[in-house]
Amino acid sequence: MMREFFIAACLMFAGFSAHAGEVPEYRLVISNHRYQPAELKVPAGIKFKLVVENRDASPEEFESTEFNREKIVMPNSSAHIYMGPLAAGHYKFFGDFHQDTAQGALLVE
Repeated sequence: MMREFFIAACLMFAGFSAHAGEVPEYRLVISNHRYQPAELKVPAGIKFKLVVENRDASPEEFESTEFNREKIVMPNSSAHIYMGPLAAGHYKFFGDFHQDTAQGALLVE
């Protein structure tokens, strides 16, 4: 009985690993309190992972009221944000701690 449980658990986790590998990943970099690229193209209608890398010496808060996300990204580290599916369109985001320079957009097509 224990062997069957172990086999079932392994198969279940293998399914999760295969599914997690199918989520496309896109990257934003924060440097000098600016997002690079300032406009990031992502596909419409699918879930994806956004990796936000902060290369600055101060924290930044990735935020968007248009697609309802906010996440603090500590200095010299990264944050992973799962998003979507989004409809085609232009969605603005900003760095809440440096709103004058940290501006960007997702171009969903």
